[in-house]
Amino acid sequence: MSGLTRRRALGAAAALTSAVAVTAAVTTPASATGQGHGHDPSAGPAAGHDHGAPAPFDEVYRGRRIQGRPADGGGHHGAHHGAGYAVFVDGAELHVMRNADGTWISVVSHYDPVPTPRAAARAAVDELQGARLLPFPAN
Repeated sequence: MSGLTRRRALGAAAALTSAVAVTAAVTTPASATGQGHGHDPSAGPAAGHDHGAPAPFDEVYRGRRIQGRPADGGGHHGAHHGAGYAVFVDGAELHVMRNADGTWISVVSHYDPVPTPRAAARAAVDELQGARLLPFPAN
């Protein structure tokens, strides 16, 4: 029987892939990871590391007022799933949730993770296409 089996070849390929990924992560300059000049402080965690809650925002995007700020902790959904952060579109709360990898999703764009709550609000406005955001019923 040959010394090289399919199992050994796949194991060697997996080890090589892991080694290349670790080497690339160690040698990547800070500017390529978004931690150099031009980094948006409201972007939240960089490279998957949690450095606290995202910065508050209040802006008009495509004619809709979007806001985000740390939640007061009074609501079940905002404090639990949204990691203590609340997002609003025209004054109506947009249910957001932070994923384990640091990305954010909303009830409107649930299958399209984005890097920040601001991006989640903008994606919701894009998806709503002018429709009013209805309140999300709590359980």
